[in-house]
Amino acid sequence: MHSNVVIICDGKFPKTEYPRYLIRSADFIICCDGALRKFLRNSTAIFGEARLPDLVIGDMDTLPAAMQKRYSDIIIKETEQEHNDQTKAVRWALNNLKGIDSIHILGATGGRTDHTIGNTSLLMEYTRMFDLGDISIEMVSDEGTVFPINDTIEFECGPGRSVSIFTPDNSLKIRSEGLMYPTDEVIFDNWWKATLNKSIADTVKLELSHRSIALIMLD
Repeated sequence: MHSNVVIICDGKFPKTEYPRYLIRSADFIICCDGALRKFLRNSTAIFGEARLPDLVIGDMDTLPAAMQKRYSDIIIKETEQEHNDQTKAVRWALNNLKGIDSIHILGATGGRTDHTIGNTSLLMEYTRMFDLGDISIEMVSDEGTVFPINDTIEFECGPGRSVSIFTPDNSLKIRSEGLMYPTDEVIFDNWWKATLNKSIADTVKLELSHRSIALIMLD
C-alpha cells in the first residue's frame, strides 16, 4: 500500500518544515527528471541520512547522462511531449500504485513563471484527466497549498488564513461560508476576482452552482 505519494518537480525545492515533513512521511517518492539532483542534495537534511527516491520519471532532458546511467534502475524515461513530467509522474502513480489516499506535488513552483502557472493550472485538469475518486491531490510549496475542486466542498482551514479561489468557468457561482468576504455574487471573469480572502472560521464551505473546476489556494 502506498497511501501517501509525494512527487517532486524540478522547481524550487522546499525549505520549510511542512513540505519536508511530507517528504519524510511519504510511502512513495517520485522525482521528475532533474529534481533528482535537488533531492540528493537535500535528503540527508530531511532524513538524517542519504536517501534515494523510489522512482525518477520524465524525458530526461535535464538530468545529466552520467546520473541517468548511475541511477538507471529507478529511472523510467518517457519521451512523449504531449504531457509534462509532472503529469507523467501523476499518471504513473495512479496507474501503478495501490491504495493511494493522497498525492502531494512539491517543487512545482519557483523558477520560470510560465512553468509555475502551467503546473498549478494542471491540478484542475487532473480532475478531468484521471478518475481520482477519493484521492486528494495538492500542490505544496513554502508559500502555501493549492488544490482543485469540482463540486461543493467543506474543508478545515482555521481562522486567519488567506484563501484565494480561481476558476476558468465564468458561469460558475460559488456560495461561501467561513470567509470574510462572501463570494456569492462574484462573477469569475478574471483570475483575480476571488483572491486574497480570509478565513474567519475553523472550516470553510464552498457551494458550487454546478459541477465545474476551480483551484483553492491557502497560505
